[in-house]
Formats: sequence, C-alpha cells, structure tokens
Amino acid sequence: MQLIQSNAITKERFLGVRALTESICSSLVPEDTVVQPTEFVSPPKWHLAHTTWFFEQFVLTKKPYYSWYKEDYSYFFNSYYNNVGDRVIRAERGVMTRPVLQDILDYRRHVNSEMAAILEMDLTPDLYDIIEIGLQHEQQHQELLFYDIKYILGHQPSFPILDFKVKLKPVTEQRFVPISEGLYIIGYSGEGFCFDNELGPHKIFLNDFAIANQLVSNKEYLEFMKAGGYEDFNLWHAEGWDFIQSNAIKAPLYWHKTTDGWKHYTLNGFKEIHPDEPVVHVSFYEAFAYAQWKDLRLPTEFEWEVASSQFDYGQLWEWTYSAYLPYPNYTKAEGALGEYNGKFMVNQMVLKGSSVVTSPNHSRPTYRNFFHPNMRWQYAGIRLAKSI
Repeated sequence: MQLIQSNAITKERFLGVRALTESICSSLVPEDTVVQPTEFVSPPKWHLAHTTWFFEQFVLTKKPYYSWYKEDYSYFFNSYYNNVGDRVIRAERGVMTRPVLQDILDYRRHVNSEMAAILEMDLTPDLYDIIEIGLQHEQQHQELLFYDIKYILGHQPSFPILDFKVKLKPVTEQRFVPISEGLYIIGYSGEGFCFDNELGPHKIFLNDFAIANQLVSNKEYLEFMKAGGYEDFNLWHAEGWDFIQSNAIKAPLYWHKTTDGWKHYTLNGFKEIHPDEPVVHVSFYEAFAYAQWKDLRLPTEFEWEVASSQFDYGQLWEWTYSAYLPYPNYTKAEGALGEYNGKFMVNQMVLKGSSVVTSPNHSRPTYRNFFHPNMRWQYAGIRLAKSI
C-alpha cells in the first residue's frame, strides 16, 4: 500500500468509518446477522467482529500494556491471515451463534475506545499506515455487507424490505467513444492512499478501440435472454457453459420469472425489473456471453482505465477481460499485510469503477477490484468495447 500522511487520520474520521459499518446493519434483526447461506457469504455479525479484530490484532496489541479483549476472538475472526495464526474455516462462520451479537457490539465499543485514545497520541508513521489500511479494509467490508445482506435476505421466501436507499440511474442513449492508439501510463501515481495492487505505474500500448459510454440495460439483456443466449453454447467459455448448466442459471442473480413477467429482489423488496436500469448481478461468464452475442467484447482493464474520463462510472463494478495479475515492479509487503492482495493474483478477473454501495473514497480509475469469473452476488454490470 502507498504510504499516507498522519494528518489524514483523526479520531473523528476513525469513529465515522466505524459508525457507518454499524448503520448498514441497523435495520437487521439479530437472527439476520448470523446466517451464512453459502460459503462465499459471511454473516453480518462476523463482518462487525472481523473489522474490529483487525485493529486489535495489528494496532492495539502493539501497545505494551494492552491485553486481548478475549483471546478466542483472534481465532474466531481472523479471515485469511496465515501469518497471525489459525482461524475458523470460512464455510463455518455461520455456525457460530456465540459470541452473540451484543457481545460483538460490546467488542466494537471497547476497541473504538482504545483506538480513540491512541489517535490522540503521537504515533510512528508505520502505525499510522496500518490504521489507514484498517480503515480502507473496513470500508471494503462495508460494501461486502451490502452484498451479503442482500444474498441472505434475497434467498428468503418473504423477500424482506430494508431501509436502504440503493437506486440505479437509468441508462440513456448509448454511443461508442473512440480512443486512439498509443502509449499510456497505467497505475496509481498520486499522493494519497492506494492499494499495493495499483502500484507500479507503467507504459502500455493500446490499439485503436471504442468503448460504450453507457452500461448494458435490463432491456438489452432481456433481448439476449429472449434470443436464447443462455441456451447457445457457442457464446460461452467452456467453464461458463458448464457453470450455467450445472447451476441451472437462466437469468441474472435475484431475477424470478412470474406470471406477471420478470421481477427481481432488491434491498427495498421484490419489484418489477425497470427496463432502463443497468443489468446487475451478472458473472464474468454472462458478461462475456452477452458481448459475444452483440459481436462486441469486454474492455481490458487498461482500455477501461485510459477511457474512464470519457464516461460516467460508479453505478456498478464493471467486468473487464483482464486477469488479475501483478503490475511490473509490484512488491508484496512483508508479513501478514502482504497477504492482503498478492496471494489472490490467480484465477480471478479484474473489475473497474465502483458501485452504488461502494463506500466513500473507494472509487478511482486505478482501483482494481477482483473476483472469480463465476461470482454474481457483487454489484457488477457490463460495459462493451470494440476494436476499430
């Protein structure tokens, strides 16, 4: 991660980030917070605890007089940091009915109090950097909370309605923006914080191409479905075809065919699909197949980054046709924090932009999100490109 200046971290900013996490969960009942319907979904209660454990593990325990709040919590709420010890298997996070939600909220208050006291002291630059990473990490979990809450409630027969203001803007008339061939600089080179996977600014040559100024709409995607897009193996990667066949996928996640037509689950309840809103909750496999059907393609992450000033983004994460790999001169940090990004650079695809549930200051052209190509529960959509 790129270093930051200590004056970027205040007690008020720290507590504001922490409060936002809890506000996302404020309309849940305790029973909602413990459910784990599938392996890639984590219970909301676990997110509340894990983001707290991060500060205790990497900051508070560096104080000589600090004692663990509860020593078992390191085992319960470590995620994937092998350098700091054993942990509960990810698929079994939902079996932990204990500690109860109130215990986790008490844990958060304790760590918040300890961290607020620390932030009134003079700290070393290294400790400020770890706190910044912790805040950025918590903001990433805030977005994951939206994904997981929607998956948990969207797979219940009652389709619960929550008090979330999540609204996608309609897609307007689409056109393709031409980008001239040439050498371009890719990667982060600013002064503020960025993740280590954005570093290593480097030149890359791009051929002439054009990129859509709008995302693909529900109406356009429905045309693909009606034309038999999910039945035509010629449009799909072999893995993608196997995935939709083995999982009986015929539409984006949360879509349901009713006697009144297609509807979908939103955090505001079960609603009719708005034809002009961008299609959301599609996998890379589906995005690729749709592009094939249109005789177009997905942009690479480099094309997307170069062209990003030519269109508005931020509604949905956008699949690119780029594998998640290190940039030239990428250096993995030592120790546990080196596990943050580097060890995931295999079998994943890059998404660019941000989404309507992305936390503040987590949207920049160089930001590199990444998921396995079969994942659909994140707020992801499709932007098309073509060679010219």
